[in-house]
Formats: sequence, structure tokens, C-alpha cells
Amino acid sequence: MITLHHCPQTRSMRVLWLLNEIGVEFTLVRHLFDKSLRSPEHLSRSPAGRVPAIEMDGETYFESGAIMEILCERFPERGLGRLAGDLDRPDWLVWLHFAETISQHCAALTQQHVAIYDDAMRSPIVMKLEAARLKKCYAAIEGRLSTPVENRDYLLTSGFSAADIAVGQAVYLGQFFAKLDDFPETAKWYERLCERPAFQASLPDDGSGIYTQDFYPAWEV
Repeated sequence: MITLHHCPQTRSMRVLWLLNEIGVEFTLVRHLFDKSLRSPEHLSRSPAGRVPAIEMDGETYFESGAIMEILCERFPERGLGRLAGDLDRPDWLVWLHFAETISQHCAALTQQHVAIYDDAMRSPIVMKLEAARLKKCYAAIEGRLSTPVENRDYLLTSGFSAADIAVGQAVYLGQFFAKLDDFPETAKWYERLCERPAFQASLPDDGSGIYTQDFYPAWEV
């Protein structure tokens, strides 16, 4: 039995999406994105008080990238990982973990726009810098998807994988702060991901997410 500890619109969304793609039975435990994540019970699952955490076969794991690698190795028949010896293994690892670079910029922007309640503590400069850095990440994805390779519909030459899930989820968060208007290949790739039932099943369905508006523009100084 697998149990996923999850908060909507956080990094645990990528693990939820992956589990839905794998098609394995699991239990979803929803948490509020608040100080309850610092409870002794949850800290025993995730020592930094974060999500995701996953319980599987009597063991508990944390860190979304590591969990995704573990799940892909546990269920290799689904073809979402690239195991040792696979020609695409190095690229799979690079793009799987590039999602965390994108997510760091999203986290900084979430802090500025959502977590900080006192306007005097918000920084328009940080907002603009982080949004620009986020677009640099989009440019990296655009460059990858623009490479003249036959059937370049996904990040890997060999097709859809957990790397698309990880990066796609990070771009989902990123679009609350920076749009894909200047990145046509990335926009088409993201649209393909949005059509996947497993992606749609990972979205918040009850208004319980972190974000209360569709887009948060950078403030003017």
C-alpha cells in the first residue's frame, strides 16, 4: 500500500500526477499548507516539515525528486523512468531535477505574493528578478523543445517520461507569475501535458490550493 501526503499546488502535485500515470492504487492524505506540517507526527515523515512524503512498503520517503526516481524504479513497466544503461538516462536525470530550479523561483515568488501579508515587507525588485529568472528557465525548455529532432513532442527523444511530469508541474506553478507567451514550443508542450487525464486528476478540485488568483503581476516600485 502506498500513502501520499499532499498539499494542493505544491511539489507533492508532481508525485500525485506520477502516481496517477502509473495507475497504482494509493491513499491520498491531504494536509493544509500551514504550521500543522511542523507537527511531530508529520516531522517524523518529513524532517523539514514539507510535502510530499510517501509511505510505501513500511518505509517513508521525502523529497519529490527522489520519490519520483524511487517510483519509476519500483514500477519500471510503466516506462516513465529511464533506468541505468538507457541512452536517455542522463538527460532524464537532468530534466527531472531541473524542475527544482524552476520551483525555487516559484517558491520565492509565492513568498512575495502570497505568504507575506504586510505590503511593506514585499519587494517589487525581488518579484521582477525572480519572474525574469523564471522566464530564463522557460527559455531553457524552449531551447530543448526547439532542437531539430524528429517527433520532439516531449523533453526526451524517447518520449513522455517523469521528466515531463516534474518540469510540467513546475511550469504549472510558474504560470501564476510568468506566462508562456514568448515561448511557443513550450506552450504547445505544456498544452499536451494538460490534456493528460493524470495531470487533470492532480489539480485541486475544491478551491483548496495556495493561489487565490490566476496571475500575480510584479509590483511597480
